[in-house]
Amino acid sequence: MPENGEGSVAALSLTSSTVNEITVVKVDGVLDATTREQFADYLSLSGPDLILDLAGVTFMDSRALGLIVHQWQTSLAASSRFALVGVEYSKSKVMWITGLAQRLPLYDTLDDALAAIG
Repeated sequence: MPENGEGSVAALSLTSSTVNEITVVKVDGVLDATTREQFADYLSLSGPDLILDLAGVTFMDSRALGLIVHQWQTSLAASSRFALVGVEYSKSKVMWITGLAQRLPLYDTLDDALAAIG
């Protein structure tokens, strides 16, 4: 299996930037058991204020959702800012099946999230 993106296209690409002192993590690819550790490690490096841009996610399983919920709960406990952007039902059905889509702070765009939590 290729490592560090060599060979075939990596299943998950994570990039981050800072907007208004909030870390914005752009997620592209698959969030499942094969990428869980990579995703968890990346999230552990993010600051207390976090926006996850999930517009590039092609599939999400319950384990990845568990990481996102943990990050959200940690943010709530620390009175930090947290939001999800670009979540699509067809690619992250697990969020709706579990009922979390009604509880998590979901926004259509980065600008919407920044206006709400910034």
